Amino acid sequence: MTDIRYFIGFNRVSGIGPAKLQRLLDFFGDLATAWTAGAFELVQAGLDKRAIENLLRARQELDLAAETDKARQACDAILTWDDDAYPRRLKEIPLPPPVLYVKGALAPADDWALAVVGTRRASAYGKEIARTLVTELAQNKMTIVSGLARGIDAAAHVAALDANGRTIAVLGNGIDQVYPPEHAKLARMIVERGALLSDYPIGMKPDAANFPPRNRIISGLALGVLLVEGDEQSGAIITCDFALEQDREVFAIPGNIFRRESRGPNKLIRESRAKLVTSVQDILEELNLTMIAEKQAARTIVPSNDTEAVLIKYLSADPMHVDELREQSGLPIAQVTSTLALMELKGMCIVEQNMMVRLPYGTGARIK
Repeated sequence: MTDIRYFIGFNRVSGIGPAKLQRLLDFFGDLATAWTAGAFELVQAGLDKRAIENLLRARQELDLAAETDKARQACDAILTWDDDAYPRRLKEIPLPPPVLYVKGALAPADDWALAVVGTRRASAYGKEIARTLVTELAQNKMTIVSGLARGIDAAAHVAALDANGRTIAVLGNGIDQVYPPEHAKLARMIVERGALLSDYPIGMKPDAANFPPRNRIISGLALGVLLVEGDEQSGAIITCDFALEQDREVFAIPGNIFRRESRGPNKLIRESRAKLVTSVQDILEELNLTMIAEKQAARTIVPSNDTEAVLIKYLSADPMHVDELREQSGLPIAQVTSTLALMELKGMCIVEQNMMVRLPYGTGARIK
C-alpha cells in the first residue's frame, strides 16, 4: 500500500490531479518513486512543464511528515484510492479524488445516499420543499449529501439532522475551514451524525474556482441528485450535469415559471434530463429504495461471497435472462437463483418479470 504521505504531498502540487496522478502510478509503479523522480522521467511519464515545475518546487518546500501530521490532527480519517473504507460509489466515477479528508465518520449506510442541491437564494417554497422531502428521505434511512452552502444546502442538512438522519457535507476548501462562517455550528452538528468531507489540502481557503470541481464528489457519493431550485447556469446545475455523466439519476422539483431560480429544474424536466418529483415516493420508487432498512440489515447479516462477485461481473443495467446469466457464469442454476434472491434483498440487483435480472440504475451500472 502506498505511503499516505505521498498522496498528501501530490495533493498539494498544483496541476497534478487524478488523471496525472494515475499516469504517474502507471509509469513508476508507486508514488514514492514518482515523488523522487527526475525531470526527464517525469516528462516520459506524461507530465507537462508546469506540473513538473510545481512538483520540483513542492519537493523543496514541503516536509511530508509534517504535512501528514497536520492533516491527521485536522481530521478523523484520511482515505485514499487504496483504502477499503473509500466510498464505494465515489470510486466508480471517472477520475475519483485520490485522497479524501474526513471529519466525523462515513458509514456503510451511506451507500444509500441522495444529493440535495439548489440555489443559495432559496425561496420560502424551496426551503419548505427541501425540508419536507429530506425529512421523509431521512426517515426512510437515506443519507443526505450536500455542500454546506447557504439556502437549499443548509436546509437539506438541517432537515436531515432534525429527522435524526445521516448527512454528509462536501466542502470546496480544506477540512479545517468552514464556509460560509455562519455555518460553523451546523458543521459541528454534521460531524456528530455524519461527516464533513473534502479533497482539498489542509489550509486551503474557499475560492470560487474550487466549488464546481467538488460538485462531482457530491453527485458521486449518491445514487442520484435532487435539484430543488437553481438558475440555468448555477452550481446546482453543474452538479446535475456531473450526475448524468456518472450515470446517476437526476430529479427536479418544478417551480414558479416567473422565478429565475426555477429555470434550472424546469429546463431539466422539459428536456427529459430530470424526473419530475412531487413526493418522496417518486424518488424511492425510481431508485428501488422502498425497503432501505431491510436491505441495510441484509447486507450486514449476509456478507458478500465469491458467487456474488462472479454474478456481478456479468450483470449491467441492461436486463438479461437468468438462463443467460447461468450460461455465462458457468454456475449451477440453483446456485444462481438462490444468490440472486439474496442479492436482491441487499439491493444489489433487481429481478424483473420473466426472470430478467439487472443492476439498479444509479449505481454506476451502464447499459451494455
